[in-house]
Amino acid sequence: MLEKLMEIERHYDELTQLLSDPEVIANQEDWQKYAKAQAGMTEIVAVFRDYQGVLKSLEDTESLLSEKLDPELKEMAELEKNELISKREAFEARIKVLLLPKNPNDDKNVIMEIRAGAGGEEAALFAGDLYRMYTKYAERQGWRTELMSASYTDIGGFKEIVFLVEGHGAYSKLKFESGVHRVQRIPATESGGRIHTSTTTVAVLPEAEEVDVEINPNDLRIDIFCSSGPGGQSVNTTQSAVRITHLPTGTVVSCQDEKSQLKNKEKGLRVLRARLLEKAQSEAHGVMASARKSQVGTGDRSERIRTYNFPQGRVTDHRVGLTLHRIDSILMGDLDEIIETLITTDQADRLKTEA
Repeated sequence: MLEKLMEIERHYDELTQLLSDPEVIANQEDWQKYAKAQAGMTEIVAVFRDYQGVLKSLEDTESLLSEKLDPELKEMAELEKNELISKREAFEARIKVLLLPKNPNDDKNVIMEIRAGAGGEEAALFAGDLYRMYTKYAERQGWRTELMSASYTDIGGFKEIVFLVEGHGAYSKLKFESGVHRVQRIPATESGGRIHTSTTTVAVLPEAEEVDVEINPNDLRIDIFCSSGPGGQSVNTTQSAVRITHLPTGTVVSCQDEKSQLKNKEKGLRVLRARLLEKAQSEAHGVMASARKSQVGTGDRSERIRTYNFPQGRVTDHRVGLTLHRIDSILMGDLDEIIETLITTDQADRLKTEA
């Protein structure tokens, strides 16, 4: 492990020198590539250097204990040694996590798709609740969100809503949100006070760059139509909405949020690239996914992952058995405890696999 860490540190120092080289600075493409690579190593290099400091202090303390000391000084040195051993163990545990193979998508922006499932209008209204929850969570993280497309229902819900979450590490924190979210509550339209169960599906797609997915324009069929809003009302009378069909895969993307046909086409292509990237990666990792089922789930959008029970005020994540009795704050974006638990559980599972 030490050799691997020292090699990472050497490479980090090389990148630091390159980033101050005038020739590299003049070539912004290379500079950005090196800066991104260095940023990915910053945390583990900082932890390694602190770890080395602890090892040096421990070595000095053990050397001191080998000498003849008065009882009081020896007791103090023993206490310091025990503290340093605890710190060493904590650093080693952290380093093992940092050395785990990194998901290449973790630093990417995210395109999230929320679709109403079973439950009719109630499912569509809950899709709107989830959309608000994720946008509020993004605000807490300092991320930016952008609506890509939406299909409304008559009473203000969403049959489908697609939006971009833009920010460092967005995919690393949101990737476990893919799956079926179940809601149990009394709908406003229910006169008998009966609790209904509805479902909404969430898909989390890493945003694909043009270099990740090459799309041949000849493989696309683009249809133009008039956009519409809630209840079918016309947003504008010009044909600005765009429907893009990727002929080889049959993937269809519609976008009508912008008044500009060109902007809707640009947004539609971003969503299409994300879907094609996810499809390619899912196929490539299919064998691995069937061989190893992570404790936090497969990320399959048909898997029920969480229940939001309004009468009991609780949210339960079924993958890790976590139940929190603060549904209101969670739906206002307070997702940190849930997401951190999912990340920690996944890391523990991967450490067992690596071992």
